[in-house]
Amino acid sequence: MSKVDIIVSVRGLNKAFEARNVLKDVYIDFPRGKITSIIGQSGIGKSVLFKTIIGIMTPDSGSIIVDSEDITALPEREKRRIRKRFGYAFQDAALFDSMTVAENISFPLREVLGMKDKKEMRRIVREKLEWIDLPGIENKYPSELSGGMRKRVGVARTLAVEPDILLFDEPTTGLDPVLGANINALIKRVNEEFGITCIVISHDIIGTFKIADKIAFLADGTIKAAGTPAEVAQAEHPILKQFLQNSFTNLEVASPGETEMAG
Repeated sequence: MSKVDIIVSVRGLNKAFEARNVLKDVYIDFPRGKITSIIGQSGIGKSVLFKTIIGIMTPDSGSIIVDSEDITALPEREKRRIRKRFGYAFQDAALFDSMTVAENISFPLREVLGMKDKKEMRRIVREKLEWIDLPGIENKYPSELSGGMRKRVGVARTLAVEPDILLFDEPTTGLDPVLGANINALIKRVNEEFGITCIVISHDIIGTFKIADKIAFLADGTIKAAGTPAEVAQAEHPILKQFLQNSFTNLEVASPGETEMAG
């Protein structure tokens, strides 16, 4: 059996807020060039794990190793160098309301990469908008876009800086099942066409099992189970079994939401 190529490795991670231990001795590996999804109940610490991995939050103890380099031990200047390898697709897209789509996508090119060539920035904006199948919307503002379109523009903005690792925070939240499936398909395209390692927090259990190469279940601050979708589905951990049972039951009985205009 060939050795799995790990791009990010989390070792013994702990993070507490006052008296609450949110992350407790978390261990998880993220395979290079694959999609890993982290599932679990709301408020269990998935976003905190994300923010410690990307360096927005500092863990109380433990290590985050990116390509054999422990980033928790690096000085701030070196941490910024590592952060440039990460992209982050926010749950609500986090577009700047006062900026056009083109200005939103150009923002990290200018502020993160220090790009000054406006012609080159316009080319990248056009290229990324075409890739997400939204050509010609450069001059629109976020308020003129549907929720699904805003999420896709958020992905385009992140792709513009060509990250090695892309984190998706609840990418299908607020979308009806059809648009949610479109976003999941977009994540799959990002992974397959660019070879980007994707790490996804998701409550969309059906979508997760369709697109993920690896799934990790977070509960009580620790990873209770991790493996391929088939392995996780068959895991005997009682909390995981109850979580999956409740998730699929809720999906079956939920009323279909109002379909959002794809625009």
